[in-house]
Amino acid sequence: MPETIVKDIENTEEIERSHILIVDDQLSLLYSLQALLQINGYQVDLAKSGSEAILKLQDFDYQLLLLDLQMPGIDGLEVLEFVSQANLDLETIIVSGDTSFDSIKGAMRLGAYDFVRKPYNPEDFLTTVRRSLEHRRQEKQLLKTEHFLGESERLHRYIVNHSPDFIYMLDGNGVFTYVNSVAEDLLGYKQNELIGSHFSTIIHPHNADDVHHFFSEQRTGDRATAGVEIRLLVNESSPLVKSFDNYELIVELNAMGMYEESGSTQKSFVGTLGSARNISERKRTEERISHQAYHDLLTQLPNRILFDDRVNQAFAHARRNGQKFAILFMDLDRFKLINDTLGHMMGDLVLQRVSERVLDCLRGEDTLARFGGDEFCLLLPDAPSKESVASVAEKILKAVRQPFSVNNHELYLSMSLGIALYPDAGKSGEVLLKNADIAMYHVKGNGKDGYCFYSDSFNRDSNFLTTEREIENALEKQQFQVFFQPKVDPSNHVIVGMEALLRWQHPERGLLYPADFIAAAEASKLMIPIGDWVLRRVCEEVVRWQKQGLPQIKVSLNVSLVQLREKNFAETFIRTLQEFKLQSEFFEIELTEQGLNKGEQEVTKQLRVLRDFGVSVTIDDFGRGYSSLSYLQNFPVNTLKIDRSFVREIEENQNQSCLADGIAMMAKGLNLNVVGAGVENLHQLDYLRNLGCREVQGYLYSEAVPAQEAMTLLQKCPAEGPHFSLLH
Repeated sequence: MPETIVKDIENTEEIERSHILIVDDQLSLLYSLQALLQINGYQVDLAKSGSEAILKLQDFDYQLLLLDLQMPGIDGLEVLEFVSQANLDLETIIVSGDTSFDSIKGAMRLGAYDFVRKPYNPEDFLTTVRRSLEHRRQEKQLLKTEHFLGESERLHRYIVNHSPDFIYMLDGNGVFTYVNSVAEDLLGYKQNELIGSHFSTIIHPHNADDVHHFFSEQRTGDRATAGVEIRLLVNESSPLVKSFDNYELIVELNAMGMYEESGSTQKSFVGTLGSARNISERKRTEERISHQAYHDLLTQLPNRILFDDRVNQAFAHARRNGQKFAILFMDLDRFKLINDTLGHMMGDLVLQRVSERVLDCLRGEDTLARFGGDEFCLLLPDAPSKESVASVAEKILKAVRQPFSVNNHELYLSMSLGIALYPDAGKSGEVLLKNADIAMYHVKGNGKDGYCFYSDSFNRDSNFLTTEREIENALEKQQFQVFFQPKVDPSNHVIVGMEALLRWQHPERGLLYPADFIAAAEASKLMIPIGDWVLRRVCEEVVRWQKQGLPQIKVSLNVSLVQLREKNFAETFIRTLQEFKLQSEFFEIELTEQGLNKGEQEVTKQLRVLRDFGVSVTIDDFGRGYSSLSYLQNFPVNTLKIDRSFVREIEENQNQSCLADGIAMMAKGLNLNVVGAGVENLHQLDYLRNLGCREVQGYLYSEAVPAQEAMTLLQKCPAEGPHFSLLH
């Protein structure tokens, strides 16, 4: 067997025997990474926190560190600082959902080799692991070689020629007098092609003026060129060029002037000694990380962070030049049907195609962003009139209405657009975006498939969103009420829980349901004080039940994504239960599937804190959003509540399986509880009981009732457990 093949086999075996430490506070990710790596022959240790990681790094020698950035206590950057200060001989790959460019850039500066974004592709992830271990092996081999060669002139020349850096010498006129053999590998030039040529031959014309003095440096000591990034040209006529990624090379330049004695006190400049290290791969990695931080991965459109930045630029330009601009909030109509009937892979393809069509309608200076799901936002930085914006909106609607042919399916879509003009509809980005959203919902409420400009009259429309001032007034005047709907064990009809539901007793419009005002409350963040009020009101009612000697049952509260984004949400929730001296195991929070699937890190953190304290987590309206096994496995979920629309599909003498069957099977496989909502007849009740639902709720038993009526229900037959009597 040839010697090179033997060495390659030995190197591969050495890499696969490498000892790896995975650091993450997310246990599901820890164990999945451990399984993936062990299957591929690696030795793996786990650390659930930054402090545990540091202890293990002190006690064991690892070749690779897989590190999450965001962890409670000692975070990933602090672990990297320890690795750097301790001068540990290992490579580090960041495995994180944190897409902040500053965080990742900081990690790279602290010595991280690469970045893998959660959720990761297993094949790409293993490739990154192998590449990092190979990089470490090569660097160690180079260090061994340098140490072995010693310090003689012959060996120095050997080192120079085998250095990964391009090393050169110039004479006083900037002509190459020496280049090492790396010139051919990096630039496509043989040594004799460069020697005798002026250095400008390989300088990129775009930065020739800037780098002239750097490349032909005459200074020495601290003033000499150090760590300057420049671009060099690759020899296009070289046969090696076909294998190069680009015709230019990004390098980090270090150079100093060389002098010789020309008299007793005089020294004369004789040339420049420099080295250029190829950092193209590092720059590409930084660019990739930057792109991921500011773009949606599915459509490659700007995300909310980049969009907000562009809006700030539009504000500055508009104020300076007295111009107008527009924000359009766009939402696909009935997109959920595509996900429900054709699957989410088809839904993703449709979103990509829609984004392409909308982009074809825009100018180069316009910004189209995806906020998540089927929501898009468009910035038109120069909008001289309503007519010009309306023309763009009509063009987009026409493009989206054209049939889509995706994977042999012909789909017909439409879109609802809400438009907010600066300064008429608001003088801040947050207000403009909120008002564009309001206008979009106005379109939805009037038949969809159209556009609408925001008007102040929307906030006075009794069939639309209410104003912030009215909601604030409702809080002050205690117009909100908490109703309760029983959750019942279908096997014996005993009440086993209560769902707390918010109602608004409006002085003019009567009793309002959440659908009438929650969107406005969330947009204005008034949902946070409303949620705090609901929790305290529920706790007061539970204490009242206890004083009446009623049996303890679990109470569930609906929680908004806006609340969960607050860093102190879980802390406030726990502190409130402790204040009322209530046990956490009798409380449950419910959130919609759409909210949970966004996968926000802060939301996940809050849910974990609550679960660890003993509060259960239920996904409400399950099946209506972007169902995915991955988020069910990664999030701290206890229960799935089958949406009432699927329960409504359960009909007598129906032979076909319902979606409820699939949800129940999924829950059983993941060891989750199942609740059926919207039960209206005995057939639905029997069907759900046979599916394994431990709890149901619906009009068959009781609608949501005021607090006093709820207590009356609980007082029936307390010895046997409050229950209903149903006639079969």
